[in-house]
Amino acid sequence: MTLSNKVRQSHRWLSIIFTLTVIANFAAGALGTPPQWLNYLPLPPLFLLMFSGLYMFVLPHAARWRSGAAS
Repeated sequence: MTLSNKVRQSHRWLSIIFTLTVIANFAAGALGTPPQWLNYLPLPPLFLLMFSGLYMFVLPHAARWRSGAAS
């Protein structure tokens, strides 16, 4: 499994984790005032999603740059 495939797979799993933490945040908010730590729970997967998404965004451009193809 290449690095690109590992990043894509982890990006998929991180998106599921992020979605579940956001749903938990909204559910806790509907039941009353949620604890403060619950508000910050979606942030770590969100930052990891940002880095893996930026990597996947740059990957085709880097491949084209390495091959020497013109824009």
